[in-house]
Amino acid sequence: MKSATQVETIQPSPPSLSSSLSLGLNKMRPYETVDHLVSCNAVVVFSMSDCCMSTVVKHLLFSLGVSPTVVELNEQADGPDIRSVLYQLARSHQPIPAVFIGGKFLGGVQTLMASHINGTLVPLLKEAGALWL
Repeated sequence: MKSATQVETIQPSPPSLSSSLSLGLNKMRPYETVDHLVSCNAVVVFSMSDCCMSTVVKHLLFSLGVSPTVVELNEQADGPDIRSVLYQLARSHQPIPAVFIGGKFLGGVQTLMASHINGTLVPLLKEAGALWL
């Protein structure tokens, strides 16, 4: 048994991106959340953890040496609201995954793959500061 003078210290673990979003950005409106994330990070991927196309996008970027900020919308309390914003930006029926490079909306998996194949993706990533090669 511990005496009254002994105090047990519990060190909290560092927050993950998901918990950081939940703690700080949930106070923002969804559009402000998206705007803040894409303006403060070179590459942002809005994703669903169980989406195969989202997995393809993340693997391609990681294989190029990019460390994108990944927001798994199904793990966020305001994920459905952010997804609505992405629908408006994408002007399509399927906005997920949504890739932003250098603060600008690039598109989804098809646009990312087409950019990679035609050779415009790497220069775009360099210009955004996501690659230093």
